[in-house]
This record gives sequence, structure tokens and C-alpha cells, in this order.
Amino acid sequence: MIEPQLPGRSFFHGTKVDLKPEDLIRPGYNSNYGKRKKAAYIYLTGTLNAAIWGAELALGESPARIYVVEATGPFEDDPNLTDKKYPGNPTLSYRSKDPLRVIGEVLNWQGHSAEELKAMKDGLERLKNLGVEAIED
Repeated sequence: MIEPQLPGRSFFHGTKVDLKPEDLIRPGYNSNYGKRKKAAYIYLTGTLNAAIWGAELALGESPARIYVVEATGPFEDDPNLTDKKYPGNPTLSYRSKDPLRVIGEVLNWQGHSAEELKAMKDGLERLKNLGVEAIED
């Protein structure tokens, strides 16, 4: 476990949910991936690019949003990315069982190209068809 957030470090969360400062984002909602089971963790990242992917891949018709968040408790490396896809966690992707507090919203960001987004969605669909699920233990 990593101790709660280091001073001066920003974390992000991408979603399609409309949130306000001081709102808490909690685990327990249906995942955007695989069989959409209830997620035991909430995810945060230290890179804007990873948050953009999260926002773009989130289910729903609402606009993609990226929030600056603060961890309210301990968090750990996201095992779905760390040492599986990206050894050493260069995406700075983490998960927590404790809520994230919304600090603000990133308003000016550039999404991925239609081709990049299609390739990512196709890859996720292949994983789903293979029965690959998010690591929740």
C-alpha cells in the first residue's frame, strides 16, 4: 500500500459522471469493463493521458469529464496495468477502496483520435470475448 497522497502531486479520474468539487467518488458502481461487475475499487491516475482514456472509455452518453481528485485513504498500484501491460507503472495508475474527493475539473484537454479510440475499444472487446476480467482481489 502507498500512503495517502504526497503533497504537490495531482491525481486524476476520468468518467462521464457530472461531479462538483467536494463530491466523493466511491467504489461499488458497475465497472466499465468486462462483465460490468460491481467494482471493489475506485481508480485514479497521476497522468492526464490515462485519465483521458478512462473518460473516453466510460460507458454512457454523457460528455467525457476529467477531474482532479484527492485520495481520502491509502491506495495501491493498479494490478490491471502494473507489471502486466506496463512494468514499473509508467501510467501512474492506482486503485483504492476509499473514496476520492473531487478537487476540480480539467476543462481543456485533447481526446484521442477516432482511430486510437477504435483500436482501444476493439482490444477491450477481444479481452472481453476471451473472458479476461479486471483484477479485483
